[in-house]
Amino acid sequence: MATKRQQLLDFAVLGLLHEAPMHGYEVRKRLDLAIGPFRALSFGTLYPALRGLVEEGYLVERSTDGPNTSRRPRIVYELTEHGRARFGELAGGGDDAAYDDESFALRLAFFARTEGTARLRILQGRQARLEERLAAIRRDAASGDSWSRLLTRHTEESLVRDLRWLAELIAAERGSSSTPGTLTDPNHPAFQPPRLGAPN
Repeated sequence: MATKRQQLLDFAVLGLLHEAPMHGYEVRKRLDLAIGPFRALSFGTLYPALRGLVEEGYLVERSTDGPNTSRRPRIVYELTEHGRARFGELAGGGDDAAYDDESFALRLAFFARTEGTARLRILQGRQARLEERLAAIRRDAASGDSWSRLLTRHTEESLVRDLRWLAELIAAERGSSSTPGTLTDPNHPAFQPPRLGAPN
């Protein structure tokens, strides 16, 4: 059975290849730059994952160089229809793991290709997870020395900002249809950075 991290990597690769076929180096670069859980991902981890997805029929390999060239062929990976269907299955899943810090960030990165009902479920799950974390922190807010209390206050304020942002995303999602990528206006408050400062 695949580990949680392997499942996340498969999901990330399938999501990236929705955009266009890519060679392994480009996939690694995109994962390294854009998606937090896979920063500094090694080729020793990526290529076995790509081969596994090819073997499962989710990807196909294509050579970008003709047979008469002296250059070593570059292998480009392309999503199959089976792979698109698999990504849809993974994107639609909303188990508890989707609400974790690294899983949620990855799921959010591919919300444009996730059905609205799944987006809303994941946002609400993340909201509940952070509300539980905030309640636990507030219960213990008075414990520890002045430095630990300062750190606790900083964490509390960060959670409040994240919860405010999630509430805006949820409100916007409830006002949209179930079509993937509906929330596209960059001026919508939900797309703005979380506001700094102490909570109201």
